Formats: sequence, structure tokens, C-alpha cells
Amino acid sequence: MALFHTPSSEVVRIAPLGAALAGAVNTAILKAKELEVIRLVVPAGKTLPQHQVPGEITLLCIEGECELKTPGTMQVLTTGDFVHLEGGTPHALTGRSNASLLLTISLCTQRV
Repeated sequence: MALFHTPSSEVVRIAPLGAALAGAVNTAILKAKELEVIRLVVPAGKTLPQHQVPGEITLLCIEGECELKTPGTMQVLTTGDFVHLEGGTPHALTGRSNASLLLTISLCTQRV
């Protein structure tokens, strides 16, 4: 099954899911030549195990609260928090409460 991705110049509303968050799943929003955007849902008590991607990423916490673990640090992300990770940085996320985040992944791995 092909995933739907937003066409160029189409407006997408990224708002808190509120009561619908408990039953929500990850949603692909955009995959272009150089950028991928996903609404990531992290349920309370669940962990996305440590992993890494070659490109840089950003995470914007839309709602809820989760722990972001990187080598040597653990940070709590709450609504409105934004973080950038360099490409190749190992990281894991654990939901403290049901949370949704906007994840962007750079698909460009060449350094300028």
C-alpha cells in the first residue's frame, strides 16, 4: 500500500490531537527528495528504542511529554519544545504521557 504524502504547496494543519491522541498512530506527512516529515505518536510508557539516521533531524513536541535520550543526556520534551540532532546521533524516545511530535528528517547527508 502506498503512503499518502502531501503535494507541493498544499497546506497541512498540524494541531494537537487532544482526546484522539490515545488512539493515534504515526502519520507520514511529506517525503520529498531532501526532506521527510512525520507526525510521531509516542504513547505513555512506550519507548522507541535507540536508533540513528544519517541526516539531521528536528523534533517539535506538539502535545504531551516524552523523554529524549541521547548519549550522556536525557531531556524532557513538553508542548512547544523543539530540538535538533546532528545526523548519526543515537537517540531514543519514551512517552511520559501520550505525546505527539513533528519529526523532520533531512535526507541530505553530504556536509557543506
